[in-house]
Amino acid sequence: MTVPITERGRRTRRRIVAAATEVVAERGVVGASLDEVGSRASASRSQLYHYFADKDELLLAVAEATNDAVLNGQRPHFDELGSWTGLQRWTDALVAMQEQHHGRGGCPIANLVSQLGERDDDIRTELASGFDRWEAEIREGLVTMVAAGELRLDTDVDWLASTTLASLQGGLMLTQAHRDPHALRRALDGALALIATFR
Repeated sequence: MTVPITERGRRTRRRIVAAATEVVAERGVVGASLDEVGSRASASRSQLYHYFADKDELLLAVAEATNDAVLNGQRPHFDELGSWTGLQRWTDALVAMQEQHHGRGGCPIANLVSQLGERDDDIRTELASGFDRWEAEIREGLVTMVAAGELRLDTDVDWLASTTLASLQGGLMLTQAHRDPHALRRALDGALALIATFR
């Protein structure tokens, strides 16, 4: 993957990745064409191949950008996860986002895993790192709650972080399938109820 050495080159590469991320989100990996990516990014085919050797390399960059977008979008709430109130606000924000989208879209990271995870190990590994980062944010919040006395000292924060993320992902999948954000609300309420047993 070519790393641009000029600011102009870096801007062009970011523009291409942003366009590719949009196209993949809208049309799926199979339906995403390089011609449409180039058109949206105002980049020629030669520019695409200057920065990315092939479509798979571009999709790896899309996976990286998707991880960052999903996690950065939750950053204000991640910073509050060290309290019970903050944990509740985070779950409320996730449900509110699904309500705004009328249950459409699901989890962008999971969507890419389902499309690419079995065909490209590098992309699968990158997407798995997004889930790892997500789980780490939840775990860090739980650790802070233990230190503050909001959770018991014997709280298994690794297990709770993993089950909370699993509940979140299952709730997003059911919400997407049924176009019903209440599915996510119920899943996250279950995760909160489990965490509450350690208060």
